[in-house]
Amino acid sequence: MSKPATELEQAGELKIGQVGIANLRVREWQVDRLAAEMRERVERAPSLFQHAAVVVDLGSLSQCPSPIEARELLSRLSQAGVHPVALAFGTSEIERLARELGLPLLAKFRAQYESTSQRAAPPPPAVEPAVEPAPAPASAAEPPAPARAGGQIVELPVRSGQQVYAQGRDLTVLAGVGAGAEVIADGSIHVYGALRGRALAGAHGDESARIFCREFHAELVAIAGHYKVFEDLPANLRGRPAQIWLEDEKLCVAELT
Repeated sequence: MSKPATELEQAGELKIGQVGIANLRVREWQVDRLAAEMRERVERAPSLFQHAAVVVDLGSLSQCPSPIEARELLSRLSQAGVHPVALAFGTSEIERLARELGLPLLAKFRAQYESTSQRAAPPPPAVEPAVEPAPAPASAAEPPAPARAGGQIVELPVRSGQQVYAQGRDLTVLAGVGAGAEVIADGSIHVYGALRGRALAGAHGDESARIFCREFHAELVAIAGHYKVFEDLPANLRGRPAQIWLEDEKLCVAELT
C-alpha cells in the first residue's frame, strides 16, 4: 500500500551554509518535484530564498545525470526563483559534468556543513602480526584532549546586514540580533536579547550545539545545517525565551524556563 502524498519524503534536502549559500542535495532525480519544492520554499520565505545562490549536490544519486538533464534541472530551479551557481564536489563524473555546464565545483561545501557522523570514516590501519606489548611505565598516561577555545562575546547589537562568525567556539551576544543580521558559530549561540535575524549553530556539523535567546523572533534558525524559517516556527513562542536543539535530525524549539 503506497503512502499518502503528505507522508512522502521530499525529493531534495535543503541545508543552509554559513556564507548564506543554500546547498540543495538531490536525493531523487525528479525534476518536477524538485522545482515544485523549491518554488514552495521561495513562496513561504521570499526574503530568505528568492534570488538566493544555490549549490546543487548530485552526490547522493546512483547515476550522474547527463548534461541535457542537468541543464533542465538548473533551468527549472531558476524559474522557481533561485540561482544555481555551482555543483558540489563529488565523483569524477560530476567534475566532468560541471565542466560541460560551465559551473564551478565547491570542493569543501559538503564536508563543512554536514554532520561529522555522515562523513566517510578513514580506512582501518593495516593489520600487522601480533606482538606481545611491553608493560607501560607507571607514569605513562594518555595526552589530554586539546582544550576548546573560549567563547566569543559580542557586546554591541548585531545590526541588519552584519554577520558575526565564531569559528571553533560558542558565540554569546549580550545585546540583540536585528532583522537581516546573521550570527554563526561552530558551537552554540546565546543571545541575551531579541533574536530577529538568522542564527546558525553547529556550522561545522556539531549536532550537539544549541541556540538560546531571551526574545524569539528569528527569521531562520539552523543547527548543523538543519533549519526552520519564521513561518515554520511555533507562533506561541514568538517573543518568548526559547532554546533550539537537534534531536534525531529534527530541529526542536521549546520555551526556555
